[in-house]
Amino acid sequence: MSHSPAAPAQPHDRAAKTSFASMVGSAVESYDFFIYGTAAAGWFGSVFFHTTEPIVGILAAFATMAVGFFMRPLGGYLAGHYGDRIGRKAVLLWSLLLMGGATVLIGALPTYSQAGVWAPLLLILLRMLQGIGFGAEWGGAVLMACEHAPPKRRGFFGAVPQIGIPAGLLMANGAFLASAALFEGDWVWRAPFLASVLMVGVGLWIRLGVSESPEFEKMKAENKLVKQPALEVIRSDWRKILQIMGLRLAETGGYYIATSFMLSYVLLAGVATKQNVLWGTMIGSALGLGSHLLYGALSDRIGRKPVFLIGSLFTIAFGIPMFMMVNSGSVVLIAAAVALALLLSHDPIFAVEASWFTEQFPANVRSSGISLGYNGASLVAGLLPFVATGLYGMVGWVGPAVLFSCLGVVSTLCALRMRETAPAVAKPEIEGLRAAGLRMQQS
Repeated sequence: MSHSPAAPAQPHDRAAKTSFASMVGSAVESYDFFIYGTAAAGWFGSVFFHTTEPIVGILAAFATMAVGFFMRPLGGYLAGHYGDRIGRKAVLLWSLLLMGGATVLIGALPTYSQAGVWAPLLLILLRMLQGIGFGAEWGGAVLMACEHAPPKRRGFFGAVPQIGIPAGLLMANGAFLASAALFEGDWVWRAPFLASVLMVGVGLWIRLGVSESPEFEKMKAENKLVKQPALEVIRSDWRKILQIMGLRLAETGGYYIATSFMLSYVLLAGVATKQNVLWGTMIGSALGLGSHLLYGALSDRIGRKPVFLIGSLFTIAFGIPMFMMVNSGSVVLIAAAVALALLLSHDPIFAVEASWFTEQFPANVRSSGISLGYNGASLVAGLLPFVATGLYGMVGWVGPAVLFSCLGVVSTLCALRMRETAPAVAKPEIEGLRAAGLRMQQS
């Protein structure tokens, strides 16, 4: 009895498997990164910093949170360089190990009352490692998904790893809600950090089972790898990198104002407890598990730019209304404000970033280009909860509300100048221009 050889996996099947693996790893790393923001807003100000003023403690905690963002460009540079030199898969594995190790160690740190100044210093060091690991994660994850996907489905499959962000946020806030119900004292914030060790193990196991990017393998076989890809893309495409940084401000900056800053705002303003913001974040994140796929698929049909503009224009319009809803003190309105900020401001932008940014660069410097642009925006975004807190202290809630809207203005202007790349939209336009050019030459 003969057995026919197993049929090779179809491109669609490989793309689905790879996108899912990228999404799981992104969810784990996002969980690790986001629990810091939640802990910084609700606990770290009093646990790691010696101060009797609540707003000073929160500012100090947000300053250490910003350190992680400052390190993300370094992680992006390293990931881009080695992703274009040795492969996308290797970068995904070591970034997950670095991020997970730093997160677990934060959960085991002594507090200021136990170790004095060593406590915040160790916290800052581990936050720096978190930033490097998280900065290295995104570029490899989305490239693995996009480069395995058929060109006309790249928007959809590229959006799958992006689900890891709301999934990680959902797990992070769920972990704190569960921890608050199960534990008391320091264990409320320690338990979510220590639990990361289990999720990192699952993420590594899944990622080890995927194959390397076919586009990277092709470049390697054809000897087209660049010796210094990060430096090369900075020299040749630095304008594009800056443009991507501007595109991300509404998404990443707006996200941290609507979630991390809002956690501390409701306490400082005395309008509600932080659990109301956590519930809104969880609702928005749960809806994001589906909305990212819908926005990604829509971008394959109508283009990346129109979907992006849905989010950036909503960011402009929603700054003042969002804070008015929160200031009402209503549990329903607070949760709705945060959820809407995620669903209609963050998600349309974030869903198309994977495919849109990937399609801007040639394959041999693509990892470097998207990683540098994506993480460069973190230099600004990391300071925004700190800046928003300072603005609130000076002018009240209007300051952070206007800041939120201004981020939308910057990203909208950058989007209008970015070229469309979705095959369903861009190729007909290019072919039309070429046909017009031929007619002019013939006449």
